[in-house]
Amino acid sequence: MTWLNTNADLDYQPVAVSGFQDASSKVSGLLRMKFSTRLDGELPADKLFAAIGNFDAMERLLIGRGASVARIDPAQEPGIGMGWNIGFDWRGRARSLRLAVTRFDRPELLTMVGRSEAVDVAVNATVVALSRARSRLIFETEVRPRNMKARLMLQTAKLGKAQLDRRYQNRIREFVDQMSGQVA
Repeated sequence: MTWLNTNADLDYQPVAVSGFQDASSKVSGLLRMKFSTRLDGELPADKLFAAIGNFDAMERLLIGRGASVARIDPAQEPGIGMGWNIGFDWRGRARSLRLAVTRFDRPELLTMVGRSEAVDVAVNATVVALSRARSRLIFETEVRPRNMKARLMLQTAKLGKAQLDRRYQNRIREFVDQMSGQVA
C-alpha cells in the first residue's frame, strides 16, 4: 500500500492557488483551512525571495528535521517544474507528500501545490518591496481534505484555529530566519 497517489494531477503547469480542480475528491470543496501570515524584514525583496526560493537549502532543512526528500524532476534551476516526494512521520504514522512548484515569478511570487493521501495543500509566498532595504513576505497555506477522515481532522482543528495561527506564524518566522541566514 502506498501513501501517495501516483496518478496525482501534478502536471507542473501554472494553476490558481485557490482552485483545486480535483473532481475525484468529493469532500475537497466542502471544507478548507487557510493559514496566512505577514512578516516584515530587513532584507531587500530580491534577497528575501532568493532565501525562500533556495530549494537546495529547503531540502537540507527538511532532511535535518527528519524528513526524507527525493527530487522528482530533472530541473537544476529553481522554477516551474521542480518537484519532490517528501516522506515524514506525523502523529506516529509515516506520511507522504508530493510537492511541485507551479509558479515562480522572481522576485515576487512562489506557488507550490502538494498532494497526499489525505489532503491537498497549496502554498503561496508573495514578496513585496517596502523600500530598498525592507520587504514584506505574505505566506499563505491552504489545506483541503481528500477523504472523510481528513475532513473530520480539519473540522476538529478549526476549534483551536487561534492557537494554530500563532504556531503557524512562529514556524514561518523560524523558516524565513533559517533560510535567510543560509543566503546571507
